Amino acid sequence: MNPTIGRIVHYQLSDHDAADINRRRADAEAYRLANPRPDQSGDPGASGHVAHVGNRAAAGDCYPAVVVRTFGGTAANLSVLLDGTDTFWATSRGEGDQPGQWVWPPRVGA
Repeated sequence: MNPTIGRIVHYQLSDHDAADINRRRADAEAYRLANPRPDQSGDPGASGHVAHVGNRAAAGDCYPAVVVRTFGGTAANLSVLLDGTDTFWATSRGEGDQPGQWVWPPRVGA
């Protein structure tokens, strides 16, 4: 079955994906430490921005992803919902059970 826009699939992170996610999160933390801001909303200097914060990502981790564009067949762009405040943009990914690919969620029930 080909993916369609808005469907939820399971995406398995590759080594490269995990490295990109962890690098962005490390960069966000380094920026936060170098640029302390008031913690309370509405205080002078409070930025209100959302940073890349979350649990460490590893190759092989599986996350839900929303199909945002398809290219015919099984290739799709995905917005991967990470375990944190950020998402990961996985472009032109195909269906399969290997890192860097997506699969349909298994059906669970009686």
